[in-house]
Amino acid sequence: MRVFGETGMRHRPLRWLGAAILAAAWALGAQKPASAQSCGLSCLSTSPSPPAPSTSPHPIPPLGWYAVGSIGCAAVSPIVGTAILGRALTLSEAYHTTLGCFLGPAGWLLADLLLSLPGAEPAPPPQTPPLRGTGQGNIHLPPPAAAAFVPGELLLEVNPGAAARLSALARRLDLTLLETQNFALTGRTLQRWRIDGRRSLRATLQAIGQAGVAAEVQPNFLYALSQQAAASTENGAQYVVSKLHLVEAHRISTGEDVQVAIIDSKIDTGHPDLAGVFAGEYDVVGTVGPPHAHGTAMAGAIAAHGRLMGVAPKVRLLAVRAFSGTDDSAQGTTFNILKGLDWAASRGARIVNMSFAGPPDPMLHEMIARAQARGMVLVAAVGNAGPRSPPLYPAAYPEVIGVTATDAEDRLLPQANRGPQVALAAPGVDVLADAPEGRFQLTSGTSVASAHVSGVAALMLAHSPALTPVEVRRRLIATARPVGGMRRDVGAGVVDALGVLGAAREAR
Repeated sequence: MRVFGETGMRHRPLRWLGAAILAAAWALGAQKPASAQSCGLSCLSTSPSPPAPSTSPHPIPPLGWYAVGSIGCAAVSPIVGTAILGRALTLSEAYHTTLGCFLGPAGWLLADLLLSLPGAEPAPPPQTPPLRGTGQGNIHLPPPAAAAFVPGELLLEVNPGAAARLSALARRLDLTLLETQNFALTGRTLQRWRIDGRRSLRATLQAIGQAGVAAEVQPNFLYALSQQAAASTENGAQYVVSKLHLVEAHRISTGEDVQVAIIDSKIDTGHPDLAGVFAGEYDVVGTVGPPHAHGTAMAGAIAAHGRLMGVAPKVRLLAVRAFSGTDDSAQGTTFNILKGLDWAASRGARIVNMSFAGPPDPMLHEMIARAQARGMVLVAAVGNAGPRSPPLYPAAYPEVIGVTATDAEDRLLPQANRGPQVALAAPGVDVLADAPEGRFQLTSGTSVASAHVSGVAALMLAHSPALTPVEVRRRLIATARPVGGMRRDVGAGVVDALGVLGAAREAR
């Protein structure tokens, strides 16, 4: 850089002045119009006109990157500065950065000249509009690389008056109707179809969209339980009791008669620790199978009252079996989870524990939003896919309290997902929990952490029944105990059962 670079600027004060000028210039250039900003969770809405994404290949970096990069360019080396500033730039910005670092203001003029030549900068890829039926909904196509859905299955809502046309289309596409379900919570009637022909799921969804017979259609997504394999044990200390101050908290509230739905794998309802706590059971899967370790552990974390002490031992559990399989391979589908959530709402559930994670799912998101509007507190595990994982759902929906896992020393579970979807943390590493056949297990994962927070929410609602879901979330976050580390890792901190109940007492 002959104006700001190492050879041309020999006086250190002028060199730093040049860095400041370049930093200011890049800071002004970083102010993108609102339409180019990332739309975040709002893009998950089924609104037909989401905000346009940025044409930059990466998210726009914060002001600090421009300042650091510009100083590096001017005061250290053009190569260093270009590398820093090039973290998240469009092609035009990269031209300006590189030529500006090496040539100074003359480089910016040269960049403008180069970019004005025909074909110098490729146009951004066209945005494919969402396919729509003749109703109000959308055709939801899975991303090309996504595999988290049932192969050869789709869910749809028929447009009014389009049943005959759908039947004709189904014959042409070689589709078989598997089941139809009315959902009171959303007022929708959804159908599950199987693709028997050789056409791919994506191509079938596109054909349905072009035919205009569906108000909404999407894959039948798959969800996985958010827990690591458990180890059977008859020994161990239940550190959760002291960590959450349960003995003291139970002098204020035990969660008496609050209905908590657990959408999970099959629970051992005959476990001695869970005697008398179940207000209802709903087996969505419908196949024969033994009780599962995951669902049993979640039920015990909330309501155990025998050898182990659950967070809210006097709640009334609604056991929803929506996941089938063995060990960590148990999976649930969109359709089964929708059935379970709708049933839980019909039975008056105040809290729903969802210790599973998966892809964004428009139909599930709509039902979750309706459930929260009805006054149901929704709690979910953020997932164990690791620090580099994108947000997983339903924990990342704004209506849901996303929970991560910490150990007895408040250290984060290494496999836990990170990000702004984490509202708070709870014990979830080497937790002593109930297991099928009256046994016990040591288990780790964000799943059991989610169950602990569901239990604390039950303590709150038993003590203050008029609390809304938003108020429950706000109080949990406000009273969480801060721990070391970045907020994006553990949210507001570790949940405190005694602290949140004490705050509720003072508020009265």
